[in-house]
Amino acid sequence: MELSLVLSFLAVSILLTLAPGPDILFVIAQSMSNGRKAGIMTALGLANGVIVHTLAAALGITAVLYNSAFAFQLMKYAGAIYLLYLAYQAVREGGSPMTSAEPVRQSSLKLYRTGVLMNILNPKVSLFFLAFLPQFITPGSGHEPAQMMILGVIFMLQALLVFSIVAVFAGLFGQKLFGLPQIGKYVNYGKALLYAAIGIRLALAEK
Repeated sequence: MELSLVLSFLAVSILLTLAPGPDILFVIAQSMSNGRKAGIMTALGLANGVIVHTLAAALGITAVLYNSAFAFQLMKYAGAIYLLYLAYQAVREGGSPMTSAEPVRQSSLKLYRTGVLMNILNPKVSLFFLAFLPQFITPGSGHEPAQMMILGVIFMLQALLVFSIVAVFAGLFGQKLFGLPQIGKYVNYGKALLYAAIGIRLALAEK
């Protein structure tokens, strides 16, 4: 791959990562309600999920998913159900007496797992990588799968960096909000609404 092509890919990837979407909103919500460390662990999970999608695209698994209506629907509804479950959990946190003073802390492993599952269970991400990565590889080289994996790693690293920076600032803002009486409860309810909206949108999504 040419350096200019890789730099172009990196620039476009950063812009796409910064664009308002489920992943970055998810990081912001977790950071505001659970702190910047929680946001960074969530970001790590989301970023690692990218490798799974890249590998699937490189091996042709994503193409199978795209051509199978049943597999696409199954993955889509699994992701939607998981997001609605997260919304339910956020509502429970909002009803906790602790929310008036400080957020309910979640383990780093749970936050990481949540990020990975949210990313992997979204078939739209798989289809995005299937369409996005081939635009930046050198066709006819015989190394297309390897090139796709390299680009996937680059996308993962920049996404982790961007999301981590966002998590730090959102976490600081969340600390100020949770320092105000009863604000924590409404932050969790807002997080629940966000998760539910993303889940419903995913459930209604078409190829």
